[in-house]
Amino acid sequence: MADRPLTLMAVHAHPDDEATGTGGVLAQYAAEGIRTVLVTCTDGGCGDGPGGAKPGEPGHDPAAVAAMRRSELEESCAVLKVSDLEMLDYADSGMMGWPSNDAPGSFWRTPVEEGAARLAELMRHYRPDVVVTYDENGFYGHPDHIQANRITMAALELTGLTPKVYWTTMPRSSMQRFGETMRELDPDMPEPDPAEAAAMAEIGLPDDEITTWVDTTAFSGQKFDSLAAHASQGENIFFLKMGKERFGEWMGMETFVRVRDTTGAPVPENDLFAGLR
Repeated sequence: MADRPLTLMAVHAHPDDEATGTGGVLAQYAAEGIRTVLVTCTDGGCGDGPGGAKPGEPGHDPAAVAAMRRSELEESCAVLKVSDLEMLDYADSGMMGWPSNDAPGSFWRTPVEEGAARLAELMRHYRPDVVVTYDENGFYGHPDHIQANRITMAALELTGLTPKVYWTTMPRSSMQRFGETMRELDPDMPEPDPAEAAAMAEIGLPDDEITTWVDTTAFSGQKFDSLAAHASQGENIFFLKMGKERFGEWMGMETFVRVRDTTGAPVPENDLFAGLR
């Protein structure tokens, strides 16, 4: 440990994912002198094109969208002071059920063994002390998030490394209040149908099942700015409508479930590096 810095590796699916769930910890730990490594698995090519053009619509060029989103990702990393950005550059698979799920080169279609082997090489290089990714359902069922979880857990098996491993989550108490806030900020937002409401109610975890609560409120301004760096996707980034102050109130606490640990640090904990320093 003495000859290398403590290292956090966050494995995310798309450009902008790094900001939403882990922007606070990336900024906070960078400020503490910890090496922060971001692995982004896809090129984000299924994001919005100019004027909000969606995949398959006139004006949507996946290659141009991917190039734009890479530039935005680099800007976001500069805001968060991320030490190292690694891109696997798989094709964005789009939302579950889209034809792009099965397109050649899509992340969802890529064999887990292939993606895991590439990620394992990065893990061997950086030797992270903490690894963060999504849960087995990709938090809300996005195919690329699910695949990011799969290759991360498989890569850990390949390397034999034993970092602390966390999955991002949200407390269900906050999810309920967040829905109320969304409707407050956008009165024209339609009420979800019962099936959608039931699915939303299953996102996140009961508060008492969350192991790790990291208060990153002091870095919420950086987190907001990193999200704002993804300007091409602004139409889809609801959090930006809150403004910085309210954003800090809502998004300052980042929560995780610790799924692997060799330190014996007691939970609940307020530091991903508890037991390591």
